[in-house]
Amino acid sequence: MSARDRIATRFAELRDAGRAGLVTFVTAGDPTLDLSLNIVCGLPAAGADVIELGMPFTDPMADGPAIQAAGLRALAAGTTMVKTLALVRAFRAGDNATPIVLMGYLNPVLAYGSERFAQDAADAGVDGLILVDLPPEEEEELAPYFRAHGLKLVRLATPTTDAVRLPTVLGGADGFVYYVAIAGITGTKSAAIGSIESAVTRIKASTDLPIAVGFGIRDAAGAAAIARVADAAVVGSAIVEVIANQLDAEDLPARVHGFVAELARGVRGARIGQRGE
Repeated sequence: MSARDRIATRFAELRDAGRAGLVTFVTAGDPTLDLSLNIVCGLPAAGADVIELGMPFTDPMADGPAIQAAGLRALAAGTTMVKTLALVRAFRAGDNATPIVLMGYLNPVLAYGSERFAQDAADAGVDGLILVDLPPEEEEELAPYFRAHGLKLVRLATPTTDAVRLPTVLGGADGFVYYVAIAGITGTKSAAIGSIESAVTRIKASTDLPIAVGFGIRDAAGAAAIARVADAAVVGSAIVEVIANQLDAEDLPARVHGFVAELARGVRGARIGQRGE
């Protein structure tokens, strides 16, 4: 199944099921490469519909303390871009359906080499990328390589993306649109659901792509609230904090999967009343 197929197919399945999706974020190599692979491989069974996999970086300027610490743990464990792609390849040996989107910063991709990265990422089974510090005006250095290998470049919209800026953000967007619900770093605060619903409605008026909403979702209730108004809820810092708080637990992956299962139940039950069930 190609990268183009996995993301589009998954969101089509979610539409047919009448529900939103759960997008889970973890950092590659956190807390070790072996445990990270175990965690990632168990996410779909726990209820993750799409996996965002963080690319560890020394200067994650959009991330709050939890994800910064996860990146440092991963780097200390020896995680590199080569090993991150190897993790994806190992995951694909057992799962060819769940979309994987790499999330992170431009510098590691440029250091790896844009064309080489696109080729190797696609070969490993990556479906798309979210590069939080790459503005649309600057992406042509990378976009041709990504397009050539079927990789989606997911665009970010924020509360400060006004009507003038929105067409630039959405032009050339692919896979889905990630709406960042707060103006700030990850894991620090939450936005009012009314403002999120208004923003999702505004963005949907200008694109047919699914809208995933992230930043500030802490628990199943928060994920369910987002799932009622968006196509997917994205949870990152709260999952990463489970890892951080259970580093010495022998059953660390199971604890992460248990929390993800709680989130998934919230997301999957969010629209039952709306469907008249």
